[in-house]
Amino acid sequence: MNRKAYFLTLVLTLALAVPMAAQARDLPVFTELAAKAGKAVVFISTEKTARGGSMEQFRQQLPEGHPFYEFFRRFDQFFGPQQGQQPRKMLGQGSGFVISPDGLIVTNNHVINGADKVTVRFQDDKKEYPADVVGADQETDLAVIRIKADHPLQTLKFGDSDDIRVGEWVLAIGNPFGLDNTVTAGIISAKHRIIGAGPFDNFLQTDASINPGNSGGPLLNMDGEVIGINTAINAAAENIGFAIPSTQAAKVIDLLKEGKSPQRGWLGVTIQQVSETQAKALGLPEPMGALIANVGKGAPADKGGVRQGDVILEVNGQKIEDNNALLKKIAGLAPGDKARLVLWRNGEKVTRTVVLGQRNEKAMAAMSPDRQEQGEAATVLGLALKPINDQEAQALGLDKAQGLLVVNVDPESAAGQEGIRQGDVVLQANQQDVNSVADLETVIKSAEQRGAIMLLVKRQGRSSFVALPLDK
Repeated sequence: MNRKAYFLTLVLTLALAVPMAAQARDLPVFTELAAKAGKAVVFISTEKTARGGSMEQFRQQLPEGHPFYEFFRRFDQFFGPQQGQQPRKMLGQGSGFVISPDGLIVTNNHVINGADKVTVRFQDDKKEYPADVVGADQETDLAVIRIKADHPLQTLKFGDSDDIRVGEWVLAIGNPFGLDNTVTAGIISAKHRIIGAGPFDNFLQTDASINPGNSGGPLLNMDGEVIGINTAINAAAENIGFAIPSTQAAKVIDLLKEGKSPQRGWLGVTIQQVSETQAKALGLPEPMGALIANVGKGAPADKGGVRQGDVILEVNGQKIEDNNALLKKIAGLAPGDKARLVLWRNGEKVTRTVVLGQRNEKAMAAMSPDRQEQGEAATVLGLALKPINDQEAQALGLDKAQGLLVVNVDPESAAGQEGIRQGDVVLQANQQDVNSVADLETVIKSAEQRGAIMLLVKRQGRSSFVALPLDK
C-alpha cells in the first residue's frame, strides 16, 4: 500500500470510529440505577387455603412437566372435588416496592387478593417480614401492604407518567418466576393502551421483559422515578408488557394507604362504541362519543333524563371520544357531583344534568338485567356477561366477535374464587361455543345433574379451562 492510500484509509477509519464512539457513549448505563432502586424492590409470596380432591392431591406430587400432571388437573376441575378432600395451600408470588421508610409497599391487587398470609423479602435482607393488607382496589388492580421493619427502609418515589415519551428508556425490576431482583431494560413502546383488563385501562406498553412474578414491581425512568407499575403481559408475544401509569396509580394509592376506598361517580348505564355504520344511522358526522345501550331503572342517568339510544358527546365541557373516555371522566368525579351531559338525540344536541351515584359492586349488579337482548350485561354464575361487539373483539385481540365479555365479577362467587376477572372472555361452556347468555344458560341446564360446568376462558391472548360447581 502506498503512502497516499495508507493515509486515506486512516482518515476513513477515524471518520467512522468517532461517530460510533460517540454513539456508544450516548447509550444509557443502568448499573447505578439498578443498584440503588433495587434496594426498595421486594419479593412478595402469598399463601391461601383451598380444598382439592384426591386427584388434585395426587397431581401435587407430580412435577409440572409430568405427562399426567395436566390430565389430573383437568379431571379434578371438570368433575369437582372428590371424596376425601383435604385443605391445601396454594402459593403465589409477585413483586412490590417501598413508598415510605416505615414500611408501606405498593403491589397489584391480584398478587395479594384472597391471601391468608402475605410475606415480604428484600434483595439484601433474607429475613422474611409478615405483611398486612392496608387497602386494595380491584378495578385498578392496585394494593398497599405494610410491614414492620426494624430500620428505615429505602424508598422509591413516583414520577410523572404523562411526561414520559414513546421511545424513552425504562427499567423494570421484579422477581419473575421467583428469580429475586431481576433487572430488564427497554423503551416505552406505546401509551394509553386498552387491553380489556378492567374498566379504566390506560396502560403504558414497554418492550422491557416483564414475566409472571413481575406483577407489582416498578417501571422506572432514567431518573429512578416510578412511572409505571408492572401489571400484565401479552402471553402470545415476546417483550410486550403493560404497566399502570404512575399519575393514575398515585391518586388511588394515596387513598389506599389511608385505609380508604376510591369513591367513583356512576351514571347507571351500559354503553357501547359508536361504529361508522351507527354514526351514519344516527346522523353523526363521525364515530364519536358513547352510545347508551341501556339505562338502569331508577339509576342517576334515568333520573336525569338520559334515554336508551342517546350518545354522550360531552361531560362538563370535555369532549368524549369513546367509551373509555366516558368511564374515566365519570369515575373521576365524586358521588353527588353534577355531570352536565351533551347528548346526541334524534339528530340534534340536547343537554341534561345528572347527579352522580356511587360506583360499587352493588350498583353494578343492579345494572345487570335477566337477559341481554340489546347487548346489556346479564348475571350468571356470579359473572356479569355481555356479547362482544366488533370493536371489543379488536381491542381484546380476538379474530372475530365471539364469546361473552366478563363485565363484572362477584368476588364471593365460585367464579370469583377461581380467579375469573373483569375483562376475561368466556368462549365455551362444556366445549360448546357460547355467544349469548341464553347459550350459556342452556349448557348450564344440561349440566345440572353433573353438578359442575367447565368454562374455556381467554385472557390476554391465553386460554385456560376453569371449572365451577353448580347448585342442584
